[in-house]
Amino acid sequence: MRKFRCANNHRLLKDIMAATKASKEQKYDRQLRLWGDHGQETLENAHVCLINANATGTELLKNLVLPGIGAFTIVDGHTVTGEDVGNNFFLTHNSIGKNRAQAATELLQELNSDVSGNFVEESPDKLLDNDPEFFQRFTIVIGVQLPESTCLRLSSVLWAVSVPFLICKTYGLIGYMRLAVQEHTVIESHPDNALEDLRLDLPFDELNNHVQTYDLDSMEKKDHSHTPWIIIVAKHLEKWLIEHNGQSPKNYKEKEAFRQFIREGILKNDNGVPEDEENFEEAVKNVNTALNPTKISSTVEDLFNSKQCNNITSQTPSFWVMLRAVKEFVHNEGNGNLPVRGTIPDMIADSQKYINLQNVYREKALQDAAAVSKHVENLLKSVGKPPESISEKDIKLFCKNASFLRVVRCRSLAEEYSVDSVNRDEIASCMDNPDSEMVFYLMLRAVDCFYQQHSRYPGVYNYQVEEDISKLKFCVNSLLQEYSLNVNIKDDYIHEFCRYGAAEPHTVAAFLGGSAAQEAIKIISRQFVPFNNTFIYNAMSQTSATFRL
Repeated sequence: MRKFRCANNHRLLKDIMAATKASKEQKYDRQLRLWGDHGQETLENAHVCLINANATGTELLKNLVLPGIGAFTIVDGHTVTGEDVGNNFFLTHNSIGKNRAQAATELLQELNSDVSGNFVEESPDKLLDNDPEFFQRFTIVIGVQLPESTCLRLSSVLWAVSVPFLICKTYGLIGYMRLAVQEHTVIESHPDNALEDLRLDLPFDELNNHVQTYDLDSMEKKDHSHTPWIIIVAKHLEKWLIEHNGQSPKNYKEKEAFRQFIREGILKNDNGVPEDEENFEEAVKNVNTALNPTKISSTVEDLFNSKQCNNITSQTPSFWVMLRAVKEFVHNEGNGNLPVRGTIPDMIADSQKYINLQNVYREKALQDAAAVSKHVENLLKSVGKPPESISEKDIKLFCKNASFLRVVRCRSLAEEYSVDSVNRDEIASCMDNPDSEMVFYLMLRAVDCFYQQHSRYPGVYNYQVEEDISKLKFCVNSLLQEYSLNVNIKDDYIHEFCRYGAAEPHTVAAFLGGSAAQEAIKIISRQFVPFNNTFIYNAMSQTSATFRL
């Protein structure tokens, strides 16, 4: 009887799990298409810390709660005011007088029951004084509207333990973001217009053997018109190479001749008129793709030559262990080439021919990944780590994306702000155009200097705007002098920043919150390439720019 009950319970549990999975797939359908099940799983395991639940902060967090971030913690020692309620959709009239972190957490949690929300009713400075390790437990820390001194203190703590720090600020009609992370590795960078990995210029044995099973000259019309274009190009390339001393078409003239050579292979009817064979037209259109030379990009070569790749220790992250394994594969089994990606594009072909061709590439990819896996195993053993430290699934994913690996390294905030290491060249070069977005970066720095001197932002009190203009101009000139920057900032910008009075218009906050959430998801999921390292948004002209400072 017990066994029967256990079996029923097990079946019931499986049914509940299946229903839950189906429900999640439906709920998160759009984003699953972007970053897949594994990306969603990474998101659901993340814990985000948001400092300050103002309009920008809550808009940002909204865009992380909706796609199902695992947990968030808001750190905010402020009490909700009428001004907060006026520009923050996640605070209500009833929130006035409450702690801002608590009030925002309650409303944000209503957006998604899958997400766990927490709050801390303290200022970040107080936490840094009493418990600096508090911030080290998070996947990413996001600081909004923080003074420069707090940013520097917190950045130093997070930089030391390699926790990404994303700084955001909405100031009038200007939005600002700064990413501070020592090293961020990306396996799935999802490049635009990525070239296919077909290896027609360097065909592997299995592909060669498969191509030889086709005889276009003796095929029936139905089979001929449903042969995959990859096979068509490969067969014609064989003949071309024989007739041209082994040299594939390289320039425009040769490629045009090769296209005509393919067109001549189209079947003709009894009247000598070419048949309508779409697969051959597809082959002609894809000549450039098919003849793309198989090579390792300079970006990946640079990664191969980096010290992280060549000095593997027990503390080395899995990204670098797998990269080293791929490098060893390239120099051994790969004959100078990366593992085969294992995918082919959609094309006109009958199902069986397409599947057979797809399997040739897929099997080769699995074979290459297995070889890389052996190198990973040996590397892990050499540093005293168990082989299962890196899963087969992760190795296959790494091999599939080996052509598109990226590493983002930001400068620390301390380096950016130091007189000895400030990036004068970037600033001066951009300021050759006096209306460059760089001027807003300098103005935000000057505004921070104003805050340090007066414990408030310029123009906060309307009756002091005129008086604050001269004070802010002094801060601007002091900043330029301190950094030995021989640039000109128009008085119009100084007047404008005083008129802003540190206001946080909701439209700008919403835009910046959406942009910052997108970057946070890139960092958490380790998919797509985040910006490096400073982003400025100008809502007046609807323009933006990224700077490496």
